[in-house]
Amino acid sequence: MSIHTLMRKLEDFEGPRLVPLSANLFGASFFLMKLLPARFMLERAVEQGRLRPGATICESSSGTFGLALAMLAVQHGYRLILVSDWALDRHLHRRLIELGAEVTIVESPAPSGGLQQSRLDRLHRYRRDIPGSYWPSQYYNRDNPLSYGKVAEQLIDRVGKLDCLVGPVGSGGSMSGTSRYLRTLFPDLQVIGVDTPNSVLFGQPSGKLNLSGLGGNILPGNVDHSQFDEVHWLAPAEVFHATHQLHREHGLFMGPTSGAAYRVAEWWSRNNPDKTVVVMFPDEGHRYVETVYDQQWLETIAGWSRPLPASPVTVGAPTEPMSAWSRFAWMRKTLDEVLAQAREGDDTAGG
Repeated sequence: MSIHTLMRKLEDFEGPRLVPLSANLFGASFFLMKLLPARFMLERAVEQGRLRPGATICESSSGTFGLALAMLAVQHGYRLILVSDWALDRHLHRRLIELGAEVTIVESPAPSGGLQQSRLDRLHRYRRDIPGSYWPSQYYNRDNPLSYGKVAEQLIDRVGKLDCLVGPVGSGGSMSGTSRYLRTLFPDLQVIGVDTPNSVLFGQPSGKLNLSGLGGNILPGNVDHSQFDEVHWLAPAEVFHATHQLHREHGLFMGPTSGAAYRVAEWWSRNNPDKTVVVMFPDEGHRYVETVYDQQWLETIAGWSRPLPASPVTVGAPTEPMSAWSRFAWMRKTLDEVLAQAREGDDTAGG
């Protein structure tokens, strides 16, 4: 049996269901989006001789990429070591153990890069001590965005011409990869990334993050900033309200990254009724039953009981403090270009 046949046992779970949400808005709803890049990365590593039969896979993850690796590893006989932190949901932790993964938890953040860097430091120690181990490196592995050509093809087949793609940004693979493929046919496609305050992905100063799967304290190499026309930042309370709205109004039981993307896409599609919009929903909401879908937990979230803004505030630079839904016209620039422009604006204001 070929490696392609072996690796693609779960292929039917990789792609999204296309759900009409309004006259011009479609949700690309995934069971587990990270199955696609995980399978593609492992498959390529086997083909290139970087992943041997029975080898150890090491990765840093507190979310669905770790789950995808565990599902694939148990099928193909790999040992899997996952390095995670306090954000790892206890039910997901239990499921990973059931699948045979070895999960280690780091407790203290690194002086620079926070818990993400602390996890990477631990990961590198495992790789040093385990000969022949393989690190998928979802943040930097170019096979991550490459894998999303399949999603772009599915969207074109089901929707036809797309005018706008909206989605959350974490590792950078899904939005950077899908938009790059789509733009070969639709060069005018508007691409909107969704992030959260205190995330360094689009220039915010690093700070405490309260949203699993959204944003980060380390900038992944797979975030191609030049793909984005616009970026939105949402606070946790806004994200959680949108997650519930998506469930109540459309029956889609999704995670908070999906809720964040839905809030932005619903607003943009209403303001552009002649444009066809697709919004990416990365995973289902089962691991958030005791948090995002629990009313008592929600009452502890800052701003949960306050009225929410109906539209974003437009900011002059992505480095500005943000306490509520904000947007910035990125205009397909690199991060360095945008930050240089922001510094110029500060110098002008100060001079």
